[in-house]
Amino acid sequence: MTPQELVDQTATHCDALRIFVQKQTTHLSDFGRRLKQIVQQLRKNIDVRDTNFAIEFNQFVQDLRETLDKREPVWTELRGQLRQIPSKCWTGELSLPAKGLNSRAKVLSKACDEFETEYDAFCKEYKSFTAAKLNVWLLTSCQTDIANLTGKIVFVAREISRKTDQHRSPYAE
Repeated sequence: MTPQELVDQTATHCDALRIFVQKQTTHLSDFGRRLKQIVQQLRKNIDVRDTNFAIEFNQFVQDLRETLDKREPVWTELRGQLRQIPSKCWTGELSLPAKGLNSRAKVLSKACDEFETEYDAFCKEYKSFTAAKLNVWLLTSCQTDIANLTGKIVFVAREISRKTDQHRSPYAE
């Protein structure tokens, strides 16, 4: 695969991961809101109306884990292919696509930060909740994996951008 194809493919996967993380952030936010209501109902000795919360949350986390496990090999292979390309192949013509990939990686990083914020809010509310067994440990694992993968993607995107900038013509604008 050529460097241009790899950059394009990485950018496509980066966008897909960003969209996925944003959707999961929305779902986690909804679970956080529901958990907050449940905790308030328990404090006021009101019957909990959301009886499916634990089942739905555990299923959400299980699906999240499975999806992340399916996506990890794709990213591992892409990063490996990108690293195998010699430095001299990152020509100045790839500078614009590399900067685009770098920009997409930064947006992915922002989406990851938003997921982490929702995760922190959920965990804060979860501290006072003991009514049902939730697989929060699995959510923690997923959050850590998303953060680590995003960090690796941002690093690779920066490296590609740096290498292409080194091979740009001095008169390029």
